[in-house]
Amino acid sequence: MKKRLFSIVGPTGIGKTKLAILVAKYFGTEILSCDARQFFKEMPIGTAAPDGDELAEVKHHFIGNLSVEEEYSIGQYEIDALAKLEELFLKYDEVVLVGGSGMYEKALVEGLNNLPEANEENQRQLEQIWRDKGIETLKDMLREADEEYYQVVDRENPRRLLRALDIIWQTGKTYTENIAQPLPQRNFETIRIGLTAEREVMYDRINQRVDKMMEQGLLQEAKNLLPYRNNTALQTVGYAELFKYFDGDWDLDFAVSEIKKNSRRYAKRQLTWLKKLNHVQCVCTSPQNWSGNCPFSTTARNLNTSLNTGNPKLDQEKNFLRVLQGKQQQPYGCF
Repeated sequence: MKKRLFSIVGPTGIGKTKLAILVAKYFGTEILSCDARQFFKEMPIGTAAPDGDELAEVKHHFIGNLSVEEEYSIGQYEIDALAKLEELFLKYDEVVLVGGSGMYEKALVEGLNNLPEANEENQRQLEQIWRDKGIETLKDMLREADEEYYQVVDRENPRRLLRALDIIWQTGKTYTENIAQPLPQRNFETIRIGLTAEREVMYDRINQRVDKMMEQGLLQEAKNLLPYRNNTALQTVGYAELFKYFDGDWDLDFAVSEIKKNSRRYAKRQLTWLKKLNHVQCVCTSPQNWSGNCPFSTTARNLNTSLNTGNPKLDQEKNFLRVLQGKQQQPYGCF
């Protein structure tokens, strides 16, 4: 019997951590994170990393395991995560993967393409463009060269833009074409569970989450990280906006509103990415969003009861348990 990896994916603020914990407890297993922002221990508030109570419920891996002073590549993550997964599969038949960094999830589930190493001359030219003309010029260059990847990449992270443009220049192909090449098969089965909700519900959750982050001390967290603002880990939503506040370019209310706006944009790109993934089982987390096209929608309380007792009350819950138990073979969903 093949080992199974349950990969829980979805936009920011949708409830992936909560569901991952429920599924991990159902199987008595552990969780791997594929959220690249949550790797860094100095950024727990701005990345909405699992809190102490959540970490105590189920053992997590790749949470707060790095410092913002360290560089960490997606290729190294694939190596490290595969090694950890192999170790966990010696103890468990099922393991849970969760996170919103689509390329990192794909690296573990499907593997990375053999992309060329960074070209120093290309990097020098591109970084000069970035310094002289700003990140908007890099965005425009990528949009012209590869519209498809432009729609899903984290456009506020200049390192992602630089890397994609470098690959395009080296290969003469779009970045999308480069990462679409066939890859070796994994020796485990992956079941992807995608979370979604109505746009209004999703955006409201994001706005509330940002407000909560500010209450929890995001402003001070960002201030503590000012000396590292140019490091790759800090080129992300929630910190870039507050750095502009500290620079005196924006007032605080506007900076917070920009965090909310950019988080909503990031969520939209995450959904675009999810639509392109293969074999995603869809779970709507907004009860009022349920329709005949989406076979599972319930409250977290009902889901918790179903997973813990194995005695689902609703047809939607039964369908979801069939996925967990390996009895639902065909993907379903409303992405």
